[in-house]
Amino acid sequence: MSITKEQKIITITAPNMAEAEFMIEGTSPYVQLRFSEKAGKSMKDKMAAGSQAKKGIKREPRDFDYDYKQAFYRPSKGGYGIPASAFRSAMIHACRIVDFQMIRAKLAVFIEADDIDEIDGTPLVTILGTPERVEHYVRNKTGVVDIRVRGMWREWKTKPRIKYDVDMFSLSDISNLLLRAGMQVGIGEGRPGSKNSAGMGWGTFRIMDKK
Repeated sequence: MSITKEQKIITITAPNMAEAEFMIEGTSPYVQLRFSEKAGKSMKDKMAAGSQAKKGIKREPRDFDYDYKQAFYRPSKGGYGIPASAFRSAMIHACRIVDFQMIRAKLAVFIEADDIDEIDGTPLVTILGTPERVEHYVRNKTGVVDIRVRGMWREWKTKPRIKYDVDMFSLSDISNLLLRAGMQVGIGEGRPGSKNSAGMGWGTFRIMDKK
């Protein structure tokens, strides 16, 4: 079969993936707040009740100690974890700074998880450090002022393992992209790159070393 000028031969190569591990440390506090299991159950119950949801329901006193315990992602093997998706999202988001197509980065950059969350199986990267309880007054989208009880690591380190497509990114590209994600986007609550606000300056980090 002959090939005309209008036709092209497409050659699909096998994925060419590599992995790099980086030790990073926070340059500002990392703050975490997961959607609690109790809040999820309450939402589900209201949906199941339908139009009868608000009739005769007694509002329970808020347990702030419970809120704090529910603020964390817990690896099945113990300790604390950061959702692996936080680093991937930050790196993809940083692509717009250097005019690299985010849709392509989604297909080329991945984070290898250390463990999964014991409740919902969220892939996690282990965080090193000791959290403390913090409470902040915030304004919900409805305009109502609320109290957020969250976990804050003032000093923290972690070691994400990044799998990337070598045909699209070099090791230097990945290192610099992670640097930009750490300095200009951040992870967790109050990060500079938050879609909902200008952030609190939390969740920024730097690379300590790489191998």
